[in-house]
Amino acid sequence: MGTVFEYLSEVRARRGAGYLVLLDPDRLPPEALEQRAVAAAEAGADAILIGTSLMFSASRNAQTFARLRARVQIPLIGFPGDAGQVAPGADALLFLSLISGRNPELLIGQQVRAAPLLKEAGIEVIATGYMLVESGSLTSVEFMSGTRPIPRHKCDIAMAHALAARYLGMRLVYLETGSGAGAPVPDEMVRAVAEYAELPVIVGGGIRDVQTARAKVEAGAGYVVTGTVVEEDQGRLRELSAAVHIKG
Repeated sequence: MGTVFEYLSEVRARRGAGYLVLLDPDRLPPEALEQRAVAAAEAGADAILIGTSLMFSASRNAQTFARLRARVQIPLIGFPGDAGQVAPGADALLFLSLISGRNPELLIGQQVRAAPLLKEAGIEVIATGYMLVESGSLTSVEFMSGTRPIPRHKCDIAMAHALAARYLGMRLVYLETGSGAGAPVPDEMVRAVAEYAELPVIVGGGIRDVQTARAKVEAGAGYVVTGTVVEEDQGRLRELSAAVHIKG
């Protein structure tokens, strides 16, 4: 298959955009995680992200990758909240730097701690500029990161941060309003960032229906992430996958 990044790039070129499903090991028991992972793969998801803002069990996190690997063939990608979430079973890991904030621990501190673990485990690393966007409610990632999100109406601020990510050598930009967010990233911000920074854009948070998912793709998102909706209603998975995959 080559690298996971190459696979994701091919998916975006072939299907118009990629559909990623986020699973949180802290929110669901192992059996439920397996069920949702299988349902996501069968519905056409291109990869599964595994991560959480606050990890209660490192062993359960590691076991999640092992259990899901036995059940699905699509890539399992780490979406870590900190260095403690590095798991050897991941096919790749989004090496996140919270560039929208000014917390040095999440800009470089946790990355330094994670780097030797990633090298030892031989996990593919995908450098990603992570940008938290105002959602209208206090989310877990905002609280845990101790950072303020980019105001929803300040596209220029988002554009400048995304371009900085590109110049720093990052390969993806992730625009996020947070798990269970009250509102998704505005379409105009997605469009502005995608056009200005010329990097593939991942969009997540507050995406619960097919109309919202399709709107993000039409605005320029290269990948759309859903999380909470998968926990609440697995029946929407196939519809969301079809909405994101505009090329069929």
